[in-house]
Amino acid sequence: MGIINIAVVVSGLDEEYQYNIIRGINQYARERKINVSYFAAFGGMVDSRRFDIGEYSIYSLTDFTKFDGALVMTNTFGDAKIRGRIMDRVRAAGIPAVVFETKDYPDFHDISIDNFSVMKALVNHVIQKHGAKILNFVSGPLANPEGRARYNAFLSAMRDNKLKIEEARIYPGSFRSYDGIRAVEDFVASGLPMPDAIICSNDSMALTVISSLEKLGYRVPDDIIVTGFDNTSNARNSFPALTTVSRPLFDSGYQAMEILCKLLNGTEQPVSTVLNATPVFSESCGCTAEHSDNLGEYTKSAYRRMETTNTNIHMLNRLTAGLAEAETADECFDAIESVIKDLGCEKFCLCLTKDWESSFQAGTPLPDPSDYAERMTAPLIWDRGRRRSVALFPSSNMFPEPFETGGNVSYFLPLHFGERCLGYYIITNSDFPISSLICHTLTLTLSNSVENIRKLFHINNAMDELNRLYVIDPLCNIYNRNGFFNIADDMFRDSIAQHRRVMLSFIDMDGLKYINDNYGHNEGDFAIQRLAGVIQDCCNKNSICARFGGDEFLILSVNVDRNDDIALAKKFAGALQAVNDLIRKPYAVSASLGSVVILAEEGDSLYSIIKQADEKMYEIKKQKKRARRSEKI
Repeated sequence: MGIINIAVVVSGLDEEYQYNIIRGINQYARERKINVSYFAAFGGMVDSRRFDIGEYSIYSLTDFTKFDGALVMTNTFGDAKIRGRIMDRVRAAGIPAVVFETKDYPDFHDISIDNFSVMKALVNHVIQKHGAKILNFVSGPLANPEGRARYNAFLSAMRDNKLKIEEARIYPGSFRSYDGIRAVEDFVASGLPMPDAIICSNDSMALTVISSLEKLGYRVPDDIIVTGFDNTSNARNSFPALTTVSRPLFDSGYQAMEILCKLLNGTEQPVSTVLNATPVFSESCGCTAEHSDNLGEYTKSAYRRMETTNTNIHMLNRLTAGLAEAETADECFDAIESVIKDLGCEKFCLCLTKDWESSFQAGTPLPDPSDYAERMTAPLIWDRGRRRSVALFPSSNMFPEPFETGGNVSYFLPLHFGERCLGYYIITNSDFPISSLICHTLTLTLSNSVENIRKLFHINNAMDELNRLYVIDPLCNIYNRNGFFNIADDMFRDSIAQHRRVMLSFIDMDGLKYINDNYGHNEGDFAIQRLAGVIQDCCNKNSICARFGGDEFLILSVNVDRNDDIALAKKFAGALQAVNDLIRKPYAVSASLGSVVILAEEGDSLYSIIKQADEKMYEIKKQKKRARRSEKI
């Protein structure tokens, strides 16, 4: 087998669970030169369904038929529909897959950590060892297999110990840290007596529960016991140190890759692999802390993390400032390029839908998560310090350029504005997406900048159109009075400065009222348009024409000869005759033309010459009327 390519689908990259699983996957991949592509979104972050639709578009990009196998971290998805669609697409691709923390898909292999038994042991410890009688619970999403297992374990322990389960004491969380704050607010607002213990489905929620309780004057564990789940670094080194659960997350990721690769090699594997977790009893339940990190190592680690965060924030601030000044797409891409090296990646690809800036309309949401733009453009590819672009590539390829080597780890992250998909970006061979606290903030910044450039592009187009409408007559598509004077004034002043002759021609349509009264205003408009076309045809590069109002038109010509008025009148009459012969209407398109040729001098004004031409045209019109009357006699 050649280079192996594995797809990994995950929701969220900013939690220790995902971080440690991914580290295990990547370690195995790098040891064996396997290419891994992560498709990740940050759904559920901003309490907006439209935002989540845009985030989840990245999962519709994944073409599993282009991969040898897949790892699906189903337990990170709170939305069962999204999870089901992903699994349907993996199944349709016909590739082997390993799913995490669920047995809901018996046609795939699964790897899990025994959440139920270890959570039940932890709850039993709080009840039996520390005498807790009233327990509150902060759950994870019950659509999530891990959240459901921990919730069921809590209920089972409560029943076994014959303790009352009260619905008001169970807060439905989503594994996010702010759930801990809201849970305490909800418990306090319920009016029920404060509990002996609050059991949380993960450490992030438990730590904010503790801080919220302390702000209210409660001491942990003296007044209220608090427990978590995951044994994160913050949990181990908090004060009080958190009672929690330690899980072999790195091993879970590493073994999942090992199982998948053995399946690809034709080696049979157990359908289910279960790893054991261990409760960690510490200070937040009243036990002695035995699992905190070495103080020196923790201090060093915390300082490095703080320094990295400060550096990333500085990078993000520079990017934000650069993007704020960008007025074109190229300036936007330049600003992005200026900070790419700070991401510590080997390659960065900005991939946008090919028409991302072409439609003036706000766009429409994807009708189905399986939909995605067929063609993409990659206006910015940064590869080890060198920049290039790819004009167009099929979105089914996902990468604008294929890898020719193995051992590459790439992260696909969505770019969108609300529910409208703008594209995605790819970071290759960098830990920034899983180690930085601001990866999602970077994604939002890039998305907003692309949307701002798109809007600026269309605002400029709209302004150009408004300017055009300000100077162009919409019926005849030639200059109106405003447009005429904007340009004619400069032409006239230049002629004065260069002592050149100018010719001003005033044209008035004959018989428009007759056409309107007898054939309708649509025919009148048609006749005006045909006359405007004749006038345009009579202009040369030194001329400008305009509809002056109603059925009146002007032509200004510069650098003319003395007798050009005679030549224009002859050309105009011939062009009118040709149009009438062509359109064959029951009426004739006719007009009177009066021209004035002068040597432009200081003191002359364009308005005075227009008046002279108007008077001459009027004389010609009167001559026509006299001629028609004499013909009737």
